[in-house]
Amino acid sequence: MTERPCLPALPVAEVLPELLRHLERGSNAVLVAPPGAGKTTLAPLALLDAPWAARKRILLLEPRRLAARAAATRMAELLGEEPGETAGWAMRMDRRMSERTRVLVVTEGLLSRMILDDPELTGVAAVLFDEFHERSLDADWGLALALDVQEALRPDLKLLAMSATLDGARVASLMGDAPVIESRGRSFPVQIRYRERPGGMEVEDAVTAAVRDALDAHEGGVLAFLPGQREIERTLERLQTRVAGNVDLVPLYGALDARAQDFAIRPAPQGRRKVVLATSIAETSLTIDGIRVVVDGGLSRVPRYEPATGLTRLETVRVSRAAAEQRAGRAGRTAPGTAIRLWREEATGALAPFGTPEILEADLSGLLLDAAAFGVADVRSLRFLDPPPLPALREAEALLKALGSLDADGRLTEAGRAMRKLALPARLAHMVAEAARGGQAEVAAQLAVLLSERGLGGDAVDLDERLRRFSRERGPRAEQARALAGRLARQAGGSRANDGPAGAGALLLHAWPDRVAKRRDGRGRFLLANGRGAALDENEPLAGADFLVVADLRGLSREGKIAAAAAVDQSELRAVLSRRIETRREACFDAATGSVRAVEREMLGALALGERVLARPTGGDADRAMMGAIRAHGLEILPWSEAALSLRARFRWLHETQGAPWPAMDDASLLADLDDWFAPFLGGDARLASLGPKLTDALLSRTPFELRREVDRLAPTHFHAPSGSRVPIRYEEGRAKLTIRVQELFGLDRHPAVGETPLLLELTSPAGRPIQTTQDLPGFWRGSWREVRAQLRGRYPKHPWPEDPLAAQPTARAKPRGT
Repeated sequence: MTERPCLPALPVAEVLPELLRHLERGSNAVLVAPPGAGKTTLAPLALLDAPWAARKRILLLEPRRLAARAAATRMAELLGEEPGETAGWAMRMDRRMSERTRVLVVTEGLLSRMILDDPELTGVAAVLFDEFHERSLDADWGLALALDVQEALRPDLKLLAMSATLDGARVASLMGDAPVIESRGRSFPVQIRYRERPGGMEVEDAVTAAVRDALDAHEGGVLAFLPGQREIERTLERLQTRVAGNVDLVPLYGALDARAQDFAIRPAPQGRRKVVLATSIAETSLTIDGIRVVVDGGLSRVPRYEPATGLTRLETVRVSRAAAEQRAGRAGRTAPGTAIRLWREEATGALAPFGTPEILEADLSGLLLDAAAFGVADVRSLRFLDPPPLPALREAEALLKALGSLDADGRLTEAGRAMRKLALPARLAHMVAEAARGGQAEVAAQLAVLLSERGLGGDAVDLDERLRRFSRERGPRAEQARALAGRLARQAGGSRANDGPAGAGALLLHAWPDRVAKRRDGRGRFLLANGRGAALDENEPLAGADFLVVADLRGLSREGKIAAAAAVDQSELRAVLSRRIETRREACFDAATGSVRAVEREMLGALALGERVLARPTGGDADRAMMGAIRAHGLEILPWSEAALSLRARFRWLHETQGAPWPAMDDASLLADLDDWFAPFLGGDARLASLGPKLTDALLSRTPFELRREVDRLAPTHFHAPSGSRVPIRYEEGRAKLTIRVQELFGLDRHPAVGETPLLLELTSPAGRPIQTTQDLPGFWRGSWREVRAQLRGRYPKHPWPEDPLAAQPTARAKPRGT
């Protein structure tokens, strides 16, 4: 047995003998230990000397690169070695390991690639899943694959899930009723204080004030949690001139290079204090020395995938209770501390107990591609704590088939195998693989790394500009990123020597053909091929481009904000996406001419790339376009004649007064039944004006044949006045109305009616001006007539105004001359 240095007596050390006994007897275990208990560093080292681990490697999975480096470095310190000897790390852009390395700390995404490349995990004795409570997609997928490998190929493989806040019983059940070993830990007490952020105050302003007060009231360093890089940078600006000269302000987020991240977690120099402004990257897996106060803004930024749009966006959400406890615990790692929460105490109970597992809200295309490579036809047949949702799996399958990486039966194609060689998201892997075939692997790989590693090349919207800046960037992170791009290019089969010039837009067409965007009217407004709107600030150089390919779209509104894109020529678009461009012949309504025209359109999804006018359509094409126009614009676009309007009004009145079987004639009813009553009368006519004469017959078709003969009797078009005139009746607002000069009704001693329904009389003067509205003509003669006569006979002396209108002769004329 190798003699090892004495390990620190951290709390988890007390349960390590029990853990070793369980793993000696069985294959799996769950270790639950609070922050600071030492599980991340002590558990892997304790397993090294187990007989089943002899001359084999132990893999420790960490959710973040910073935690992976910190864990490997700490284990090397405990062993009195340099990282890369017994303990080392491997991650996407960085590795420090050797043939001597027995404990290899890897980021979670590497495990699935290791299993797919070597399903037996040759030379690996155990896989430890640290901070499993974070439930990343890579961790869930890695555990499902590892359990499958253990069951089918490697029954001797040991699996250990570790966490500070974990539903141990549920995970244990997933792992075959594995034993749960718990360590109580001995963290220092942390006083929780609440300081509600006022409504309308930005989180960076609230954090700034809380940090300043904490520096005045407490000793030691301060760790403040903010949702993202932008908020961290704004808080740094606010604090720069408001803290003492012995205070170092240090950011900590994923896009920083390794040197800056490592500096953030090192102890402050003697006589100085440190304020670390961090994202959730600092919640777990590492200890920041000297922290005595935590300021928790209560927010976190998490990815949310939208299957409907195929987009993954970052959403700012409230932290879970588990995350809040993890954050508070940072203050009690090395001494008693204080946690200041920027919300009301009562609000803590309303927080979700745990964060949502990423597998329930993520893009599953990478997982599905891996599953196809592993030979798994049904991903949900594997053991997951939460099975991947079927809608997201269907969306992922549709994407991979569209990219040509899966065949119709869901099997991996040659293109899919080329994508599988690249440690990239599915879309970017497809872009690099396709670019390699055209000799542009290097620039495509650089673009892929730039898009998958935040912070490289600046934050310009224009990806061509970011590529240019990336090529000039210096520093360890930029060099590592370019080295990674070179490896990816070589894995894709490309080399620097045969790389030709290629714009970002042409390359992005291979990754996001559904996010080609065409400019609408004006600057900065675009329509995407998937039908969604997108917008750019008018001052952005790309705002005037005719076509873009959008790599990053943010926001929930109908027009998302374009955060990253590149211009593309229509010629490039046609060359790359020729198979996706469809030629459609359509008949469409032209409102300007009031007619249907036939066009031939070249369409890329929702985008029209070109249009050619054909001969005027007839028959079914014309009828369908005309019906679509009526539904879109409403019945008012039809050329209604007076006769058709009158018939519709009479039918509507009959329906309102008598009900069925008289048909409804309101707009909603007519539009709902348009196919039944109007379509049969179109006859393929492409001109709106020619439809007018057909409307009367079409309306009549809505009425049973036997009732059509009753219309004139029950709802006559005219009233035969005592004067001999035929006066039109208006049917509107549920009433039958008659406007008539009062002299034409002389001698009429009963009120005019349609059937049994009294007409609403609008009596007028000889000049046609209204003088009275009534539904009681005899009452009018006996009552109001005298007053009307007195007012109007002097104004209209040529017309009769008898004292007794019932005895007078009705007339539509003036009095004869001389009378």
